[in-house]
Amino acid sequence: MHIMEETDLEKLARRLSRAVGKLQFSAPVHTVYNPLDYAWAAHQAFLRRFGTGSKAVVFLGMNPGPFGMAQTGVPFGEVAAVRDWMGLTAPVKRPVPEHPKRPIQGFDCPKSEVSGRRLWGLFAERFGSPEAFFERHFVVNYCPLVFMSETGANITPDKLPAAERAPLEAACDAHLAEVLQTLQPEWVIGVGGFAEQKAAAVRDSLGASACFHLGRVLHPSPASPAANRGWAEAATKQMLAQGVW
Repeated sequence: MHIMEETDLEKLARRLSRAVGKLQFSAPVHTVYNPLDYAWAAHQAFLRRFGTGSKAVVFLGMNPGPFGMAQTGVPFGEVAAVRDWMGLTAPVKRPVPEHPKRPIQGFDCPKSEVSGRRLWGLFAERFGSPEAFFERHFVVNYCPLVFMSETGANITPDKLPAAERAPLEAACDAHLAEVLQTLQPEWVIGVGGFAEQKAAAVRDSLGASACFHLGRVLHPSPASPAANRGWAEAATKQMLAQGVW
C-alpha cells in the first residue's frame, strides 16, 4: 500500500494541534474542541486536495464555528459547501469530552454554518469550481480551537483572559508565519478585524521576509448587521477596491 507523504501544511497543522492540545483553559471556558485532532481525516483531505503549491491570496479566519469547522474539519466548513461543492467527506470522530449541548455529528450535522455558507457561496458563485478558486486562493484559520461555556455558548479567542491567551497566540502566530512562508501569498485578507490584526502582527514579526499586502473583508457572521444586509456584495466590493480581485 502506497502511503502518501505528508505535505508541508499537514506537518504544520499536526504541530499546531500538538502545541495547542497541551494548553489549559479555566472558567468561563468549560469545554474545548480541537478539530485538528478528532476531525483530522477531513482536515487532511482538505489540505491534500487544495493546499498544495503557492497561493496568491490567503483568507484568514479567527477560529472554528460550532457548525462549520467544528463539524467538518475545514475552515468556515459549512457541511453542504464542503461535501457538495468541494466534494470532500471523511469520518469525524467524537471529541472527548463532548459538550452535551454541542454534539459533533460531522457531515451528518443538520445545522448550517451561516458564515461558511456566505463565504464559500461567494467563492462558488465567482469562481464556479473549487479547482478554479483554490488555484490561486486558500483559506486558513488563525486558531484551531473551539471554546464553549457551560451553557454551550461560543467563546471567541479574543475573549480569553490574557494569561491564557498569550501561550495560545504564541502557538498560532508561529503556525501562521510558517503557513504564509509556505504558501508565499501576495495578499493576506483578514476575515474581520481580529484576523486582520493577527496577520499584521505576524507580518511585523517576519520583517523583510514578509512580502505580502494586507487586506480585510467584512466578517460574514450573522451577528454582524452589515453582513446581513448583503455580505457577498459588500465583500466583493472590498476585494475589488483593494485591488485583490
